[in-house]
Amino acid sequence: MLEAAEQVERFKEFFEETYMQELLEAVTAGKTAILLDFAKLSAFDPRLAEDVLEHPDEAIKAAEISIKEIELPGDARNVKVRVHNLPEAQKVMIREIRSNHLGRLLTVEGIVRRKSDVRPQVVNTRFECPNCGNVITVLQLESTFKEPHRCGCGRKGNFRLLEKELVDAQSMVLEESPDMLEGGDQPRRIGVFLKEDLVSPISEKRTNPGTRIRLVGAVKEVPVVKHGSRLTSFDLHIDTNYLETIDEDFYEIKISKEEEEAILAMGKDKSVHERLIAAVAPSIYGHEKVKEALVLQLMGGVQKKRSDGVVTRGDMHLLLVGDPGSGKSQLLKRISIIAPKGRYVSGGGISGAGITAAVVKDEILGGWSLEAGALVLANNGVCCLDEMDKMGEEDSGAMHEALEQQTVSIAKANIQATLIARTTVLCAANPKYGRFDPYGNIAEQINLPPTLINRFDLIFPIKDLPQVEKDEKTAAHILKLHQAPDIQKEEIPTQLLKKYISYARQKVKPVLSEAAIEEIKQFYVQLRNREVSDERAARAIPISARQLEALVRMAEASARARLSNEVTKEDARRAIELLVFCLMQVGRERETGQIDIDRIATGIPASQRERIFTIKQILEELEEELGKTIPVEDVARIAVERGIGKAEVDEIIEKLKRSGDVYEPRYGFLSRM
Repeated sequence: MLEAAEQVERFKEFFEETYMQELLEAVTAGKTAILLDFAKLSAFDPRLAEDVLEHPDEAIKAAEISIKEIELPGDARNVKVRVHNLPEAQKVMIREIRSNHLGRLLTVEGIVRRKSDVRPQVVNTRFECPNCGNVITVLQLESTFKEPHRCGCGRKGNFRLLEKELVDAQSMVLEESPDMLEGGDQPRRIGVFLKEDLVSPISEKRTNPGTRIRLVGAVKEVPVVKHGSRLTSFDLHIDTNYLETIDEDFYEIKISKEEEEAILAMGKDKSVHERLIAAVAPSIYGHEKVKEALVLQLMGGVQKKRSDGVVTRGDMHLLLVGDPGSGKSQLLKRISIIAPKGRYVSGGGISGAGITAAVVKDEILGGWSLEAGALVLANNGVCCLDEMDKMGEEDSGAMHEALEQQTVSIAKANIQATLIARTTVLCAANPKYGRFDPYGNIAEQINLPPTLINRFDLIFPIKDLPQVEKDEKTAAHILKLHQAPDIQKEEIPTQLLKKYISYARQKVKPVLSEAAIEEIKQFYVQLRNREVSDERAARAIPISARQLEALVRMAEASARARLSNEVTKEDARRAIELLVFCLMQVGRERETGQIDIDRIATGIPASQRERIFTIKQILEELEEELGKTIPVEDVARIAVERGIGKAEVDEIIEKLKRSGDVYEPRYGFLSRM
C-alpha cells in the first residue's frame, strides 16, 4: 500500500491529467460528487487502483483530499469521489460474501426489499476539556457514538461537546434477484448503508422497494449486542460508495439518439401493429387476438388526474382463462421479459401479504416496517400472475383495491399507510374443472369471484379443441422450434421492443378525436339499447360504464402503438372489435343469444334474475290468496305453467331461503319475510 502523502500526490496528478474538465463542471454546477471510472485509474496507476480495491476508506479519502489541493474556481472542499466500473472479479453475490471480503471494495447486485427513512448521522465531533480548554476532535466511524477517553492534561471523561458534523444517512435491505438463483436456493439479504449525496431526493427515488440496483461499496462488520453484551459473531453490511439502477420502469428507461431514430422510423410503418403483434411471442403459435390485446396492454392508456382529485387509471388488466397446455404461462413469461420491471409470480404459493404488502419487524432499526409485495414492487411495470385459480379467496380479495384504485392500504401494527401500485396486471387461470366443457357456459366455468373478474378489462377464454388443420400447423411450429431453437427470427429484437414501448409511454399522450368519441358512444348506446324480441331479455345489461372506460384505454393504447397523439376512428374500432370478441365468448347468454355483462360482473345472468323475480311474484300472489303460509307444491305448479322447470324452482327457493327472503315454518310450506 502506498503512503498517504504519496496517494494524495498520485491522485492529484491523475485528476489534473484525466478529470480536470469533469471537476470544473462539477464545481461550477455546485455538485457534491464526481464519478471516477476505475478502468481509467487502473490504466494510470495500477498500484493506486489496487489500494482503492483493498483499502477503499483510506484511498478514497486521499482522493478527496487531493481534489481540495487542486486550484479550482469554486468550492471543492465537500466534493465526494464515487467509484464505478469495477473489474468483473470484484462482482460478488450476496450469498458469497465472506470474512475475507471485509474492508474490500465490491460490486453487488440485488433488489431493494425495504428501506428506512433518511436520518442525520454524526460523522465528526469536537469536545472541549473543562480543565485546560484543549479541543479534541473525534471521528465517528463506527455505529456507536464515541467520546474521548482522556485529555493531555490527565483528565478522564466528562468532556463538553462543542459541535458535531451531521450527514444524511439511510439503511436499506438488499435481496438477491430470483433470476440469479439456482433451484431450491432461498434469496439472501444484506443490510446497506447510504449517506450524503446518495440519499438526495433524486437518488432516493431510484432506490424504492422493488428496484433492481447495482452498488459499489466496502463490506463492514457490525457487532451483535444481546442482553447488553457483545456476541462473538458479527453481522455484515455494505457501506455504499456508488449505486446505479439496473431495472428501470417504463418511464425511466434511457433512450439514445440512434434508438430514438429507429423507433420513430418504426412508428411511421403502416403495418406497425402487425409487426408488434408478431414480436410479442414469436415462439407461440396462434392466439392472434390475445397477442393484440397484450400489445395494447404493454402500451397502456393515459392516466388522468381531475381537478376534484379523482384519478382514472390508464393501465389495462387482462385475464387469460384456458385449457392446460394452451401456452398461457409461456405468454406470461414472455411479457415479464419484454416489460421493464416485469415480475412473474405463480399459484398457491402467493399470499395476500405477498401480493400487496406485509408489516414486518425491522431487524436493523427496530420497530415495524412495511415490506412491499409483488404488485407494489412492479409499480410502473407489469405483474404477471399465473395459476390465479389456485389462490385462496381471501388472498385474491386483497387484489381488489390494487386493480381498480391502484393503491394498497395497510393498517396493521400501528402502521397506517397507502402504497402506490400503478401496475399493469396480466393473470392466467385454469377453468373450474381443469378443462373447458365445450357444451357448458364459459362464464360459469371461470372459478374466480365475480367482483375480481369484473376488474379486468378483457377476459380471453383459450380453448384447446381438436382441429386437423390447426393441429398440423401447431405441431409443425413446435417441432421446428425443438429441431432448431433459433429458427424463429424475432420480427423486432426484444431490446428494441422494450425501448419502443417505453418511448411510447414516455413521449406519447394520445387525446380522443371527435370521430373516435362518436364511434365509441354510438357502439355503447346501441349495444345497451338494442331491440329485443324477448321481453325477459330486456332486463339483461350488455355493457356497463366499466367497459366504456376499457374501450377508451384500448383506443389510447392503439394510438400509442402508432406513436400518434390522436386517437382516430380506426383506433376506436380496433378497441371495439377486441371487446366484442371477448364479450361474445364470456358474456353471451345461451338462451337468448344476447350479451349480458352481469354474467361476469355478478355471476347471475339476467335470465336467472328474471326467474327469481317470477318466483317472488308468485309468492306475493299466493300470499294474498292463501295467507301467510304458502304450500311449496302450489308455487311449483304455477312456476311450471309460466315456463320454469321443476328442478330450477327448487334451486331458486333454496337461494331465497339462504338470502333470507323466505323461510320454512313447517315442512312443505313457505312464508315471506
